[in-house]
Amino acid sequence: QVQLVESGGGLMQPGGSLRLSCTASGNIFSIYTMGWYRQAPGKQRELVADITSGGSTNYADSVKGRFTISRDNAKNTVYLQMNSLKPEDTAVYYCNADLKVVRGADGYIYWGQGTQVTVSS
Repeated sequence: QVQLVESGGGLMQPGGSLRLSCTASGNIFSIYTMGWYRQAPGKQRELVADITSGGSTNYADSVKGRFTISRDNAKNTVYLQMNSLKPEDTAVYYCNADLKVVRGADGYIYWGQGTQVTVSS
């Protein structure tokens, strides 16, 4: 079984910083893309950022220049450094991974349980 476990969420004042971590564990052969999505109440889940095994990154326009995604392939861990936080960043943040459990198998997308990020004065 594959599990994605997130940590680092919480409450922060506007302008502050938080660092989210997500570690994939279990029977994993390889991980292609890892990323972060977020969902605020009443809104659709949206991509925040993702990163391939080779280090290519994508960012939502709303976070570009403020957030940085990175990963440690040896640890199967992805990070999201969030700086200059705004109230609009308040959401549940979900870790995502596109991975294979065995060689030759199709890749499947796995999700973490989500972690709450609240930005408020």
